[in-house]
Amino acid sequence: MKKIEAVIKPFKLEDVKDALTGAGVTGMTVSDVKGYGRQQGHSELYRGAEYVVDFLPKIKVELVVADEDVDSTIEIITNAAKTGKIGDGKIFVSSIEKTVRIRTGEEDEDAI
Repeated sequence: MKKIEAVIKPFKLEDVKDALTGAGVTGMTVSDVKGYGRQQGHSELYRGAEYVVDFLPKIKVELVVADEDVDSTIEIITNAAKTGKIGDGKIFVSSIEKTVRIRTGEEDEDAI
């Protein structure tokens, strides 16, 4: 099993969610996060004063999938989240050693 973490632009969340749901993904966790990469933040003007916004709002989508579904899931997220502009985000994949469904006690593949 693999955990996929995708950091995307906030306005792309519905597109990503709909694409994943359409592909049969049954669960995900979504968090509001802030960060920056090559964008390095930006300057804004508020009441005549200019200030720098270092951390930009992003959304982190986390899901666990079977090993054989990793590549297709990455492709689905990439296609749904891509705008072609800087700041589209990143996808991280890591291994999951064990999963337990608290309610039933099911483990590993049965728990996802």
